[in-house]
Amino acid sequence: MSAEVDTPPVLNIESLTVAFDGKPAITDVSLQVAAGESVALVGGSGAGKSTVARAIAGLVTPTAGRVVFDGVDLTAVPQRRRRAARRGMHLVFQDPYASLPPTLRVGDIVAEPMVIHRIGDRDRRRLDTVTALDAVHLRPAESFLQRYPHELSGGQRQRVALARALTTRPKLLLADEPTSGLDASLRLEIVDLMGELAASENMAVVHITHDLALAARSCRDIVVMHGGRVVETGRTDTVLADPAHEFTAALVGAVSGS
Repeated sequence: MSAEVDTPPVLNIESLTVAFDGKPAITDVSLQVAAGESVALVGGSGAGKSTVARAIAGLVTPTAGRVVFDGVDLTAVPQRRRRAARRGMHLVFQDPYASLPPTLRVGDIVAEPMVIHRIGDRDRRRLDTVTALDAVHLRPAESFLQRYPHELSGGQRQRVALARALTTRPKLLLADEPTSGLDASLRLEIVDLMGELAASENMAVVHITHDLALAARSCRDIVVMHGGRVVETGRTDTVLADPAHEFTAALVGAVSGS
């Protein structure tokens, strides 16, 4: 699958393979995503979707293949260069309550990446924190700064996680099942918000999900995984309307009840 743009894609994964204890978790995975666009990475439990995200983010080490982000081959440069490049990406996890420090207030949580990367002074970080909270529709933003995660709803916590991701102005957002713990209406709100942010911030988004309906709503392109491999790619509406692989057809059939 190739991004239809004149400039190189923000993320280009080529033949990515990851093995644990000699056993492959993912094999020969390739995908591309351009600035301002979203790609859905879908599949059943154990398909290898989260392993792909963790390999991109540097949480696991690829056995083979290339991960090229913003023109830098992260599999071929020294560790210091990889760390600097990965400042431009952010991983949003499935469970926001587990990923948000419970003893920190929302203002400190959202500002934390800026502190780690030494971005701005105290006043600038506060301004950027308020701006990020407002961007994810937590309004008035100032009223959330002193609250703790346990004082928020599930949807609000996921919005805080997204706000935290925005403060370093990432070029790539890796969203690993970010709506799975929410009810149906909140899932739609968060998915629509992510699409809005991709466009307004010109971010590339890899949306990892098992929910085909949400993939169809939010992502132009889709990559279907099964057994650690990519089995089908293409335009989301085309793939879901006329799946070429039997596993994709089974996923579509399970959703439609056919």
